[in-house]
Amino acid sequence: MTSYHQPGVVLTDHRFTVPLDHGDPSGERIELYAREVVAGAKADADLPWLVYLEGGPGFGARRFVGRQAWLGRALQEFRVLLLDQRGTGLSTPANRQTLPLRGGPRQQADYLAHFRADSIVRDCEAIRPQLTGGAPWTVLGQSFGGFCATRYLSAAPEGLRAVLITGGLPSLDATADEVYRAAYPRIARKVEAHYARYPQDIGRARRIAAHLAEHRTVLPTGYTLTPEAFQSLGGMLGAGDGSHQLHYLLENAFVRTAGGQALSDAFQEGVASALSYAGHPLYAVLHEAIYAQGNRSTSWAAERVRAEFARFDADKTLAGEGPLYFTGESVHPWHFDSDPALRPLRETAETLAARTDWPQLYDAGRLAANEVPVAAAVYHDDMYVDTEHSLRTARGIRGLRTWVTDEYEHDGVRASGPRVLDRLLALARDEL
Repeated sequence: MTSYHQPGVVLTDHRFTVPLDHGDPSGERIELYAREVVAGAKADADLPWLVYLEGGPGFGARRFVGRQAWLGRALQEFRVLLLDQRGTGLSTPANRQTLPLRGGPRQQADYLAHFRADSIVRDCEAIRPQLTGGAPWTVLGQSFGGFCATRYLSAAPEGLRAVLITGGLPSLDATADEVYRAAYPRIARKVEAHYARYPQDIGRARRIAAHLAEHRTVLPTGYTLTPEAFQSLGGMLGAGDGSHQLHYLLENAFVRTAGGQALSDAFQEGVASALSYAGHPLYAVLHEAIYAQGNRSTSWAAERVRAEFARFDADKTLAGEGPLYFTGESVHPWHFDSDPALRPLRETAETLAARTDWPQLYDAGRLAANEVPVAAAVYHDDMYVDTEHSLRTARGIRGLRTWVTDEYEHDGVRASGPRVLDRLLALARDEL
């Protein structure tokens, strides 16, 4: 272990080995990385542990500097573990560079089938005794991290002192089709709210999409920007300042050149940064698999369900007069053609989309008998996680207390972390 300092905190790097398949503990093992953070003045204190599970899938734990965001509040009473979930960050990363070591697309897909919430929870249970001496810990789950926390309550509640969830209460039984059928109307509301705020963006978005339909556009990074790819910038609308950031990106789209109007370098750079999966490819590869259970395939649910909502069809929009509707965080087959970080993984993604042997993630009976204090922030009209799905799940988990708020968007714990965490801790303690 290596320890070092940042302002006001002591950091310690931890590395663990765990089975790739927890059902075969004597088989292949992979490495997990986690960063311990403790307040400098409490470095030697006997503190309870809080483990943070990042949103995603596919993102390593946030790299904080000092006591940023919610971390400062947590450090008042916890020793915090920032876990890079398997396949992310420094935990045996899985991407276009490393996955060919597994073999072909079939072997890669079989490998990645072990990278969902069920395996992440078993990872946590494997490393918890090494850190806490066997004592239970508190879990803070953001977005997909909340999905993992809900699985934790289903599978290993004995390891939990309390659970705090922000924007991440999943449906216990919705199929991927049902998830996206609920999502597209929410996305439409976010788009309409954006255009109401910035009506000038209606013409700008149509003009950009029309340009892309007429001109093959490859960004300097190698990303092929099609009208559909441009629409996926709507994923920004789920964040607190996302509408404003999208507006600033659109207003800078065109520049006059010697050859006529062209997409500006600044716009192309901003789009490339917003759309690239290079830093988190598992988000695309496993995105629909996080909903899969009950021995059924996802079969590119977001793409199939989109056909039920004609307003999201760019070709039809450009042939008419209406506004272009952006899409949200959905992943589509064309992502694996557009993004150079995903192109080598196209067949792997196809194999996972066709996979049917997915186990159940949640145990409704066990959740109904839950005895662990649980508090969840549910964001009103959250673009990424359906509010009705979350509230139905909340009713199915015994003792869970919700804070339903429209003060924040999906990234509330990032935007105003100390207040959100303080509220959830107070709610959970009412149940202790």
